[in-house]
Amino acid sequence: MQTYRLVAHATHPPRRVRGIEARVVGFDVDWLRVRWRIDGAQALVVPAFGGRGRSDELWKTTCFELFLRPGDGEAYTELNLSPSERWAAYDFTSYRDGMEDRPASREPDCTMRLGSSFAIFDAAIPLDVLPPLPAAANFACVIEEEGGTMSYWAIAHPEAKPDFHDPACFAAKLAPPPTP
Repeated sequence: MQTYRLVAHATHPPRRVRGIEARVVGFDVDWLRVRWRIDGAQALVVPAFGGRGRSDELWKTTCFELFLRPGDGEAYTELNLSPSERWAAYDFTSYRDGMEDRPASREPDCTMRLGSSFAIFDAAIPLDVLPPLPAAANFACVIEEEGGTMSYWAIAHPEAKPDFHDPACFAAKLAPPPTP
C-alpha cells in the first residue's frame, strides 16, 4: 500500500515531532483502514478518552483527518478522527461551503498507541462513510504538543496558511477496494 509523507506547514513548525507518515493499511468491502505514524512524539498531547460518538471541533487538539473529493466536481467529504475515539464526517458542496453531517451506519474505530519516541494512530472507517471512489485524497493531521505548539501536517499545503480544504492539498488518489 502507498505511504504518504506528510509535511508541516511552514508557518506552524512542530516542537519535537520529526515526521509523520500516513498509509492505507487495509481496504475491503466493509472497512478502510488508515494508519498515521508520528516520529518524535515525546511531547504529543493526546486528547482524553471521550468514548465513541460524533463531535465537532476535534481539530482544536491532536486529530487525524482524511479529505476525499470524488470525480471532477468541487464536492468533497471530510473525516476527523480523534485519539479520544470521537469522530466527525462532513460533506461539502464546494470549498468550505454547504457543510452537512455525513451519514454513517457504523462508527469509525480509532486506536492510539504510544511508544518511547513515536506514536501510531489507527482508524478503521466504515466504507459507507466514504464518498464514491476513486477520489482525490488528502491525508492530514493537526498535532498539539506540550506547551501549546500546534502544527498542521498534509501531503501538500497552500502557501499562505494551513488549510486542509484547499484543492492544492488533494494530492493523493484513493482507489476503490479490490473486489473479492
